[in-house]
Amino acid sequence: MAKPDSKTTETTTVAEPESTAVGKGRPTPTRREREAANQRPLVASGKEAQKAQRARLAEQRDRARVGLANGEERFLPDRDKGPQRRFIRDHVDARYSVGEAMIPIMVVVIAMTLVQSAAIQSITLLVLWGFFALAVVDCLIVGRSVNRKLAAKYGAENVRKGNRWYAAMRAMQLKPMRLPKPQVKRGEYPTA
Repeated sequence: MAKPDSKTTETTTVAEPESTAVGKGRPTPTRREREAANQRPLVASGKEAQKAQRARLAEQRDRARVGLANGEERFLPDRDKGPQRRFIRDHVDARYSVGEAMIPIMVVVIAMTLVQSAAIQSITLLVLWGFFALAVVDCLIVGRSVNRKLAAKYGAENVRKGNRWYAAMRAMQLKPMRLPKPQVKRGEYPTA
């Protein structure tokens, strides 16, 4: 490596401009002063502040509950968000499902098991298992049809995982008990 020739280097003096900037005008606060300034109660003090906080939180919860019931996207949990899940909800809500009758049938089965006749109890349990098998087949059918329609609408590679299970679980619930609430009437299928 070549060293610069010290004989040929010229020293140039650059005049530094005079600094007119003044400091911030106060001393830097100590750590103790900063911590004291940041100290505040984590919970609001005073009864009025607590009442106001409770009222504010209650109002937020009510807004979220109403938004969830109405199907507003920002209030939905992650499992219900997105256009694919909305399509599934609308498709399942538009059809009649065998699984919707599962809860009323269970109530009847419980009532029938109280009957003292062993023959009636056996027949009731056989009917229950047969109905359960029909509900499972119906869930498989709705899951497959929803998946096929989603693949046609959004492309097979863009279909979200878990859609069949989501459709089956929604189909097993009574229509008035579904959340988010159904947005379509029976027979109003979404366009694919």
